[in-house]
Amino acid sequence: MGVPTGSGSSSCRVAVTAAALILLQLCSCVAGAGGDGKYGGGAKYKDPKQPLNTRINDLLKRMTLAEKIGSVLSGGGSVPAPNAPPETWVKMVSGMQGGALSTRLGIPMIYGIDAVHGHGNVYKATIFPHNVGLGCTRDPELAKKIGAAVALEVRATGIPYVFAPCVAVCRDPRWGRCYESFSEDPKVVQLMTSIISGFQGEIPAKSPKGVPYVAGSYSVAACAKHYVGDGGTTNGTNEGNTVATPQELFGIHMPPYYNAVNRGVSTVMISYSSWNGVKMHANHGLITDFLKNKLKFRGFVISDWQGLDRITTPEHADYPLSIKLGVLAGIDMVMIPFTYEDFIGNLTNLVQNGTIPMSRIDDAVRRILRVKFTMGLFENPYPDPSLAGELGKQEHRDLAREAVRKSLVLLKNGKPGAKPMLPLPKTASKGILVVGSHADDLGSQCGGWTITWQGLTGNNNTVGTTILDGIKKAVKPGTNVVYSANPDYRYVVQNKDKFDYAVVVVGEPPYAETFGDNMNLTVPAPGPSNIMDVCGSIKCVVVLVSGRPLVVEPYLYAIDALVAAWLPGTEGQGVSDVLFGDYGFSGKLARTWFRKAEQLPMNVGDKYYDPLFPFGFGLQTQPSKGD
Repeated sequence: MGVPTGSGSSSCRVAVTAAALILLQLCSCVAGAGGDGKYGGGAKYKDPKQPLNTRINDLLKRMTLAEKIGSVLSGGGSVPAPNAPPETWVKMVSGMQGGALSTRLGIPMIYGIDAVHGHGNVYKATIFPHNVGLGCTRDPELAKKIGAAVALEVRATGIPYVFAPCVAVCRDPRWGRCYESFSEDPKVVQLMTSIISGFQGEIPAKSPKGVPYVAGSYSVAACAKHYVGDGGTTNGTNEGNTVATPQELFGIHMPPYYNAVNRGVSTVMISYSSWNGVKMHANHGLITDFLKNKLKFRGFVISDWQGLDRITTPEHADYPLSIKLGVLAGIDMVMIPFTYEDFIGNLTNLVQNGTIPMSRIDDAVRRILRVKFTMGLFENPYPDPSLAGELGKQEHRDLAREAVRKSLVLLKNGKPGAKPMLPLPKTASKGILVVGSHADDLGSQCGGWTITWQGLTGNNNTVGTTILDGIKKAVKPGTNVVYSANPDYRYVVQNKDKFDYAVVVVGEPPYAETFGDNMNLTVPAPGPSNIMDVCGSIKCVVVLVSGRPLVVEPYLYAIDALVAAWLPGTEGQGVSDVLFGDYGFSGKLARTWFRKAEQLPMNVGDKYYDPLFPFGFGLQTQPSKGD
């Protein structure tokens, strides 16, 4: 889900009214507690001992059309207050839930939030490596553990539903969301869908295929996104057009959804993108015929942020048409941040005049109710305040640090004929020079979808350990570590004899979605001059902090060792753990590392394949036994 790209703001907003946000979720926060007796005088839907379908049918027959249309989410950067602690989030969610439960049928709302690499909107949350790094681990058990940890941190703030994971197969790193993709290879993405079982719990062995599953109040409902082909657009343009044969779409972009459905994923989010010119939000064949009928997906399908508006060009040009196309295509819940009254009025008219049959509305509401009942929201609608301590707890930070270690990819280790540069010695007779803005920038380490939608630079926005912090903790006490974010060439030359070696940490600024689309993929300034100035004078290791491969071939000859650190998150000490040999390098590229942008798109298996570093490449080192 994304914030409107035209807003020019990274701070976003939260919709707080019942219908303010999501369509056919109508049942989400607009129904109240009525009836008499413990279960409402025969209201079977309130009795947890009743079979699931009995409860759904009983509630559905009681609902009016108006009650079948609302829900609430937080957009990227939407917070109840700056640096809000878990208790403040819980209070906000509880207030909304209280409003939902006080209505006629007492149907609990479902509150969703983006948590694409940890509970990113929340101050002091553990921020894990973005998926581009996790894919390099090829470790599904690690992904599952991360999902479980994120679920607990999200539940700590009273929220039961996450818009994650992104299971896109990014085929062109010029796409601004490529860091949200585990790999260019669908097999790797399929492997890492294990994170769904972390979010939701492991689905029981005999569960029917396609039925959503959430284990309990320590788990959250997950959302596989963005269905389908979001990673295959021409030139990597965000929200663009994926030109592909059916064989290509189903062979490259669809496979992760097979795994997601088999794991009991609760929801699927539709992509802004088009397939061969047809908007996915209006694609009945892929949403209803394939996902719902062929794959037997029984959870609910949710639009992206203002996804229906963007069916037309210009967007919102014919809103009744957009609503008709989207709902009839099979979308069950619609994200509407601003024009919800317009939406409700138009949808109601489309149902009343027969354009949209009531059976379509009932299918949507049935699916939403199925997820709510499965989540246990009717029995436990309110947050559990005792979980507040789960946010950012040390056990989760240790897991994130492990994920950083395993995601690092060593691309070069020593110049030709020279000894390996890594692991680095923890002692330095003269000193260690650390250079580059990204060495001491927690925000850049985390990237987009952190505190705000676009992310922020600097160290004052959340809590964590920078790569520089990690280096200082790794070296022997008394070792002289000198940091200069952007030294000039004269300083380096004049002081080169004062250092045993240098660590240069450079990379991309934070970005998200369209703001990250990039046609040249060069290392942003002053990164290239930092590399050439320092590595031309001092033995150096370059650590690249980025959401994708960048053009590094022009500098490679000058570099002694090169490490792809991706977007490691808050636990920068994971980088120093491996640089200094406490652990070995083990990561393998889950993306092809191109030589120049003109080669793109270029993916493993292509007929013409001339990468700088091929898919699967990654040098390994062993933990050092000492200096």
